[in-house]
Order: sequence, then structure tokens, then C-alpha cells
Amino acid sequence: MTAGAPLRVAVVGVGHLGKHHARLLATLPGVTLVGVADTNVARAAEIAEASGTTAYSSWEALPQVDAVSIAVPTEAHTAVASGLIARGVHVLVEKPLARTVEEAETLITAATARGVTLAVGHTERFNPAVTAARAHLHAPRFIEAHRLGTFPERSLDIDVVFDLMIHDLDLLLAIVGEPVAAVEAVGVPVLTPRIDIANVRLRFAGGCIANLTASRISRDRVRKIRFFQPQSYLSIDYAAQEVEHWTVGPGPNGAPAITGGKLDVERDEPLRRELDDFVTAVRTGREPQVTGVQGRAALALASEIVERMHHVR
Repeated sequence: MTAGAPLRVAVVGVGHLGKHHARLLATLPGVTLVGVADTNVARAAEIAEASGTTAYSSWEALPQVDAVSIAVPTEAHTAVASGLIARGVHVLVEKPLARTVEEAETLITAATARGVTLAVGHTERFNPAVTAARAHLHAPRFIEAHRLGTFPERSLDIDVVFDLMIHDLDLLLAIVGEPVAAVEAVGVPVLTPRIDIANVRLRFAGGCIANLTASRISRDRVRKIRFFQPQSYLSIDYAAQEVEHWTVGPGPNGAPAITGGKLDVERDEPLRRELDDFVTAVRTGREPQVTGVQGRAALALASEIVERMHHVR
């Protein structure tokens, strides 16, 4: 990568999510989208035409690139990412980072040894509503999250915990900043052989409790999380990119008064922010906002939750 030259990037896997990676990377300043790759050649050609780039039938066929965004199915993450890392290519891997914690560790070790960036696609970290709320979150004591999707909106090859809930797990690990001390979980395979609806109760080492529900069989699409902390309450609507913040303090006559309302949110596409962060990390050598180690932590917690669900069943 020559200093000042455009960053040569590609996208591997241009399905439902990968097509948006290609669309956005094609518009980022200082970036040249040199190609998209997919085993579905017709799909690759379609997305390449829409993004003004070249289609390839596999990641191995890509020309020389500096960085790649990987949006293939989860079971292929490790094989694709490992191959690109071995070439010295910086990679952004969609969540979950890998199928297993062991595979995630393999990728982290390989990226460290090769000296390349390994970022993980937990897009809610880049949601403008989350950014606006972070400054007001101080040691929450109770957290409640609902992430519901309609069937068959979501990926059905993995449990809903890895597909949907993992977004909130990653965010909670980042915000609470403490190890999880206890896990209670139940999951039900309603319409597929995989877990379609899940409820989890987490207790963090410092005493914070989080209650999370994820479903892909809901009639409505919901993406909300609420934080309760001393004299303060925050509610985030991820989808609407809205935040409400309410606090309790002394009123005009000395009695307690509730004040607050909606916070200002600079709306933007979270995926665009995620890709921009990845590109900046590659260019500057700094860590991405969501590192491979953090992606592994979210995967490890999700894996523990699913293991407990299967044990209960």
C-alpha cells in the first residue's frame, strides 16, 4: 500500500448484507473497490455492475488488494479470512467472527502474526443513537433489550443468539466493561431446527443485571434497549436512531423533578461508519473500534448462552 494512494478493497460474499458493503465501499473517499467475489457468479456480476467494479467467482481469484470485507455465511468465515490474512490482507469479518471460539482464536493469532488488521462487523457499535447515548451511560444497574425480527427475515443457518442477540451482547460487554458472572438462558426452536426465540438473564461481576430477548418469529420488527441507572434512564431505538434520556433532580420547590427527553442524534448509516472505521484503521495502523479480541468475547458469551439453552432442553 503506497502512502497517499487509494486503498484497494474488495468484498467477498455479496448476499443480503454484502451487497451493502459493496455499495458503500464504492462511495468512500480514498477507496477503490477493485472487485466483488461470490460463488454465485450471476449475483457477483449483478452487484459488480451496480457498484461499478469487477466480479470474481472466488476470493482466490481476486487481484492484489489491501483490504477485504467478508460477508460470506458464518461457516466460511475462518477459511476465507485465514486465506486472505496469509496473503497479508487486512480483513473485516461480519459477525459472528467465526463458528467457534477456537476458530476465532485462530484468526486473531494469524492476524497478529501477519501484522494485519482484523475487525469484526458489530454494526450497532456504530449506530449514531448508541454514540449519542454513550456519554450519558454511567454504571447502569439494569438493562433490558428486545431484538425481534419477522420470519423468515433473518438468517436461518444459525441460532438466533448468533444472528440477532450477539449485537446486544457485544454492546453490553463494551458498555458495562465487566466480566459476566452468571448466565440463565432459555431458547426454543419454534419454526426451524435452530433456536428461533431466546431469553437470557446476565449478571455482571459488579452486580448489573441484563435481560435480553431475541426472536425471528415476531409479527413486528423491534430493535430497542433500555438502561436504568441511579437517577437516570436511557432508551435507545436502534432502528429509528432515537434516544430518550430522563433524569431525576431537585425541582424549583425542592421536590424531586423529572427532566429530559430526546437527545440530538446525527443520523447516519451504521454500516457506512463501520466501513469508514475499518478503512481508517488500515490506513493509520490504529485498532478498529471492534477488534478481533472483542469479536471473540461476544462469540464466547453467545456460545455459552446457546450451550446452556441446549442443556436445559
